[in-house]
Amino acid sequence: MSTRPTPKSAAAIPAPPDQDPTRLMLVTDAWEPQVNGVVRTLSRVIAELRTMGVEVEIVSPADGYKTMPLVTYEEIKLALFARDDVEERFNAFAPDAVHIATEGTLGWDARSICLEYKFPFTTSYHTQFPEYVHARFWWIPTWAGYAFMRAFHNKSGRVMVATPSMMERLESRGMKNLTAWSRGVDTDMFHPSKRGLNGGVYADLQRPVWAYVGRVAVEKNIEAFLKLDLPGTKVVVGGGPLLEELKVKYPEAKFTGPKFGDELAQHYADADVFVFPSFTDTFGLVILEAMAAGTPVAGFMAPGPKDIIPGSGAGAVSDDLKAACLEALKMDRETTRKYAEKFSWRACAEDFLRNLQPLPKPEKKRFWRRLRALRRRKPKPGAATPGV
Repeated sequence: MSTRPTPKSAAAIPAPPDQDPTRLMLVTDAWEPQVNGVVRTLSRVIAELRTMGVEVEIVSPADGYKTMPLVTYEEIKLALFARDDVEERFNAFAPDAVHIATEGTLGWDARSICLEYKFPFTTSYHTQFPEYVHARFWWIPTWAGYAFMRAFHNKSGRVMVATPSMMERLESRGMKNLTAWSRGVDTDMFHPSKRGLNGGVYADLQRPVWAYVGRVAVEKNIEAFLKLDLPGTKVVVGGGPLLEELKVKYPEAKFTGPKFGDELAQHYADADVFVFPSFTDTFGLVILEAMAAGTPVAGFMAPGPKDIIPGSGAGAVSDDLKAACLEALKMDRETTRKYAEKFSWRACAEDFLRNLQPLPKPEKKRFWRRLRALRRRKPKPGAATPGV
């Protein structure tokens, strides 16, 4: 792992109350059936929290709200006109802590409610949104995206960020209250034992096999991988808006489409090197999944790869992606697997729980007592005003 010093903002954040929250409201615009790193992270963390005795109320676009697709990312649905319902659910559930995972419409609704009630909340930074938007709409400058990010996150008691280098980047952009929250990996599903099963999923391809797994979209910088002059075969596993264009442009590469479950695990395990060309991810959960399968990883010196890979013996990073690929090919697969075993979802969930800012028990009791009294005194819509 990186030996970088923790950014100064993390040290300035006060410690959380002694007790862990037992009732968490988690608000996210990204949720199942979407398939991406954010959803995988949240779903696994929630599962771990529930085994730890935490009651979790999930607020997502899947809860029956009217929605519209996010421009250029149709899998993500933005909930419309949901604020009143979110507020009712907040009051009914009476959480110890609120975490807002994304900056979409539900995230802004929850932020507004917490600020109105003066209820502490935390957020997390999963995607380099300013760079993502600029990659798709070049006329929108990254500074505008960071102004949006600051407006959303800087009222948060803690902003959970995946890596030290990402914390440093956000701090330089004026974001506050940053704290580290790493990721985990399913070391049972992604396992070296799946390499070569039934002859292997790449049995007919020339070796070595260089694989990319993830969304096939412009912000993932996949062409930097596909343009490389490498021996063997390049494979792209996943779907997305750029898939058909890249199939035509790079006919020598193999495009498998999306894969899931054990079949996905085999595509990781049967590769000789996993190539991660992205500059816009904050972590890259797929890096850990590949390593857990025993497949070393090559990437650029970018947030995620440069925090996870250097010194691990599980891959290589460089400003020259071809050089990183050839170096990663020399890595020992057993060493790669052992490194991935250091990351668990339980540890990830425990870090998440520590980063929350729950109301202390006495203050929480007074808060909800006052709020319920206020709501009882508040006239119902349409009720006659006394004296009129």
